[in-house]
Amino acid sequence: MDERLLIEARNRTVAIEGGVIAEPSGRYDLVLRFPHADVRPGLINAHDHLHRNHYGRLGSPPYRDARAWGRDIQSRWRRTIAEGRALPGRQALLAGAWKNLCAGVTSVVHHDPWEGDFERDFPLRVIPVASADSLDSAHRLAGIAHSAPFCLHVAEGTGPAAADDVRRLHAIGMLDRRLIAVHGLGMDADAIALFRASGAALVWCPSSNLFLFGRTAPAELLREGIDVLLGSDSLLSGAGDLLDELRLAKSLGTLDDARLEAAVGSATARRLGLPEPALEPGSAADLVVLAQPLLEAGAQDVELVLVGGAPRVAHPRLQPEFGRRGGPGHLAVINGLSRWIGTAPQPEGMNLSPPSSAQRMGAS
Repeated sequence: MDERLLIEARNRTVAIEGGVIAEPSGRYDLVLRFPHADVRPGLINAHDHLHRNHYGRLGSPPYRDARAWGRDIQSRWRRTIAEGRALPGRQALLAGAWKNLCAGVTSVVHHDPWEGDFERDFPLRVIPVASADSLDSAHRLAGIAHSAPFCLHVAEGTGPAAADDVRRLHAIGMLDRRLIAVHGLGMDADAIALFRASGAALVWCPSSNLFLFGRTAPAELLREGIDVLLGSDSLLSGAGDLLDELRLAKSLGTLDDARLEAAVGSATARRLGLPEPALEPGSAADLVVLAQPLLEAGAQDVELVLVGGAPRVAHPRLQPEFGRRGGPGHLAVINGLSRWIGTAPQPEGMNLSPPSSAQRMGAS
């Protein structure tokens, strides 16, 4: 939708033209007013596995480490996993994309190999960053540029071997500012000190950790001096979307509000080499409109999501506005939430169906 759009929200007015934020002046093709909601930059999810969000949670925790969990589900949930793998790859990736978009996420780290689908009309920005599952597969990271960030699951367990991940990384020269370590819950005091001195960043996925292991990252690891980013993980182990993760993280009381907001915004952008999320003219028009403050919001509070100025998710009451413009889109129910979806293909691989009359009239 290559038109001039004006968003008049409670906190500010934002103009969009050509996929970027512009000075708010002149005439507009479409004006959207949100007197009871705020506009802000779209969220950045620092850790997901986009193709694994259609399975649902699997496992009988607690586990000692991620390997034990993997062995258990491969054995006891073979049929469920086989059924999930039968879903065509693009549909599986879209399931993860729409989970994120419905929570106001406009950019995500897919902690798996790059997919060609990300370059073919994919509705979400996927950040190209090198990643590996564990130190045992870290050979995949060989040859990355000296200054390039890379993501690695680190200390994902509760036994002594988990803390040894940090010491092994140090020994092979991979513990430095480039490292974006995911989870970290098994670090002991010495490993935390080594990690802190290295300048590496941590991706915190509290709901996934609590489900699999009954605990999450140590408080010392989350204290000032280490950049903490927030990730949802996939729904194989995570509780929900990035807004759910934010509310859980706030309830745990380890990070203050400013660091939590940075964990889905400025800190994550800086560590991934992305532009600072902003609402200033010239910035990418990756936006979310929220009816509640960020750290209190859920997916039901997401009024509008734009990626590069293109509407991706909107409250059903906005459907007539977009429908009159002739843009592709339709009403759908995603995980029980009725929303207008701004894309022509049906987003498959999720709990998605046409909305009932009640959902059309009374959706959150």
